[in-house]
Amino acid sequence: MGRFGLQEVLLILLLVLVLFGGKKIPELMRGLGSGIKEFKDATKDKKQEESDSHKDKNETDSKT
Repeated sequence: MGRFGLQEVLLILLLVLVLFGGKKIPELMRGLGSGIKEFKDATKDKKQEESDSHKDKNETDSKT
């Protein structure tokens, strides 16, 4: 499998347009965008929780 060229990308976009119609595509993209945003927020929150727990553990270890 090689890289996608311009022709392949245009073919895929044309198929999406035919399958979903022009009116449905903005809704799909909006939903995709909000899903990506939620995923980024969740990973950001998880990283923050991990760094907080590491800080708490380090503070506890330094006190003893």
